[in-house]
Amino acid sequence: MANLNIPVGVSDFAEIRKNGYYFIDKSELIEKLVKTKVTKVTLITRPRRFGKTLGMSMLANFFDIRKDSHELFNGLAISRNSGLCANWMNQYPTVFLTLKDVDGLDFESAKSMLQRRIAELCRQYFYLTESEKVNPFDKKIFLQLVDVVDGKTTDTMLKTSLSLIMQMLHDYYEKPVILLLDEYDVPLAKASAHGYYDQMLDMMRAMMSTSVKDNSNLLFAVVTGCLRISNESIFTGTNNFVSDSIVKSRLNEYFGFTSQEVGQILEDSGYQNEAERVRAWYDGYHFGEFDMYCPWDVLNYVYDLQEHEEISQPVSYWRNTSDNAVIRSFLDHKQNLITAKLEILLGGGYIIQKIDENLTYDFDRCSDENFWSVLYLTGYLTRCREKDLRPEDRNRIRDGFTALMIPNEEIQEIYRDTIVKWFMESAPSWKPENLGEAIWRGDVGTIISEMNRLLRKTISYHDYREDYYHAFLAGIFTGIGYAVESNREHGTGRSDIVIADPSNMRVVIFEVKIAEDRTKLERECEEALTQIRNRSYAEEFLENGNEVLCYGIAFYKKECFVKRIE
Repeated sequence: MANLNIPVGVSDFAEIRKNGYYFIDKSELIEKLVKTKVTKVTLITRPRRFGKTLGMSMLANFFDIRKDSHELFNGLAISRNSGLCANWMNQYPTVFLTLKDVDGLDFESAKSMLQRRIAELCRQYFYLTESEKVNPFDKKIFLQLVDVVDGKTTDTMLKTSLSLIMQMLHDYYEKPVILLLDEYDVPLAKASAHGYYDQMLDMMRAMMSTSVKDNSNLLFAVVTGCLRISNESIFTGTNNFVSDSIVKSRLNEYFGFTSQEVGQILEDSGYQNEAERVRAWYDGYHFGEFDMYCPWDVLNYVYDLQEHEEISQPVSYWRNTSDNAVIRSFLDHKQNLITAKLEILLGGGYIIQKIDENLTYDFDRCSDENFWSVLYLTGYLTRCREKDLRPEDRNRIRDGFTALMIPNEEIQEIYRDTIVKWFMESAPSWKPENLGEAIWRGDVGTIISEMNRLLRKTISYHDYREDYYHAFLAGIFTGIGYAVESNREHGTGRSDIVIADPSNMRVVIFEVKIAEDRTKLERECEEALTQIRNRSYAEEFLENGNEVLCYGIAFYKKECFVKRIE
C-alpha cells in the first residue's frame, strides 16, 4: 500500500503544496472565474466540508500581488495556460478573509471575534501605513482597526473595514482589488442560534454592502457560504451578481470529489477494494450533472485506513463538523407533520418538495417548505436523479420542485442516531421519569409499557438493526439524565448498554436482541440474559459495591419485550 501524505484538516493551499501533501487538482476553477469578467460578485454555496475554504485559499495564492506563486502551481492544470497565468498570477491586490470562526454566545462576544479577525487581516497590510500614496485619514482609521486592545474601534469602523482596506490597496498598487470572503454566513448562523440575529445582520449587511456594492475599487469578489442569503438585502443592488449553488451551478466539479477523483485517490493509496464502501457511504450528492463525494469524509477514511488497517467499516466524519441545531429547531416545531416524509426517506425512498434557495437564518421554523429546503441546501438531502423517479412522478417535477433523497449511508446514520433521538426526547405525553423509576425498582411491566408507548411515537425505520435500538435506548436514558455507555467492555465481552447512577451506587445493564418476528421476543430475551450471565457482565460492578440490575430486551420493529435476572 502506498502511504499518501493526506492533509486531514489542512485548508491552506500553500501549506499543502509546500509540504508535498496529497492534492486533488481543482486549479481550473481559476480559469472558470476569470473567463466571466462581467461577473462582479460570485456567491458559491455548498454544504460544510466540501472544500470551499481550500478553494478560496488557492485563489488567494494565485491572484495575490504580494506573492510569487509559480512554484505552488507548477504541474497543476492552470499552469498549462501560460497566457492566463501571465495576465493574472500575482497581478492584483487580493483580500482573503474567512469568517468561519466568528462565533459567540452574545453579540458583543461575536463582534469581538470579528474585530480580531479584521485586526489580523489589517496586520498583513501594515506596510500600507508607510506609503505616501495612501490617504492619511485612512491610515488613522486603519491603525485603530489593528489595535483591538485600546477599544477605539467603533461599529462604523468595523462595518466599513473591508472597503477601507480595499481603498488603501487600490491607492498603493493603483490596481483594482480582488475580494475573497469565505463562509460569509457563519456569523449569521451562529447569531440565529444564540438570539442576536438582528444585530449581526446589521453588521454583516453593512460590511458586504460597502465592500461589494458600487465599490469602484473592486475588480471582482468571490463569496462562499452554506446558504444564499438575499432576503435580508445583503446583496441587493450589487452589480453583476451571480449565485452558484447545488441548485444552479457551473462550478460543481470544483467543490467535492468526483467519482473519477475518488477512484484516483483509492488507486494511488492502494485501496481500490474499498471503492464500493466509499461509494455507499460518501457518494450520492447530485450537484448538477455530477455525482459528488464529500472530500472531508474520503480523505479521513483513506487516512484512517493507512493508520489503522483493522477498520471494519467507514464512519461518519461529517457528523461532528456540522451544526445540527437548525435541524433540531424544525423538529421541535413540526414533528407530527414531517414524520411520514422522514419515514419514506429513511426507507430509501424520495419525496417531492418545493425548494426555496433564498433562505435566511431567521426563517420560519413552522414552514414545511423551509424545513426541506434547509435539509437539501446543507447536505442532509440530495436531488434524486430523473432516471430513478417513478414514471408517474416525473411530470410532478416542475419549476421550484425537487425530488429529494438521503444521499448515502453516512447521512442515513446521522438521521438514525441523531434525528431519531430528537423524536424520542420530544415525544408528546411521555413521562421519562416513569421509565427511569421502573428500571431501578425492577418493574418489568412498566418498562415494557413505557418502551412500547415510546416506540409507537418514534419514526419508522426500514432497517431495524441492533445499532438502531442501541441509539434508541442510549437516547432515552441520556435524555432522562443518566450516564450511559454503549458497548462497554467488561467481564469477558461487551454489554450493549450500561446506565450508571454513581451517587446511589447502582448500575443497570441492558443486552439487546432483535427478534425475527413478534412470537420470538421472549425467547430472544432469554438468550440476552444467558449472555449476561455467561460473560459475567455484572461482576466488575458488583465487586465495586454497586447494586446491579440486568435486563434482556428484545425488539421487533415497534414492539419490545423485557426480562430481568432475578
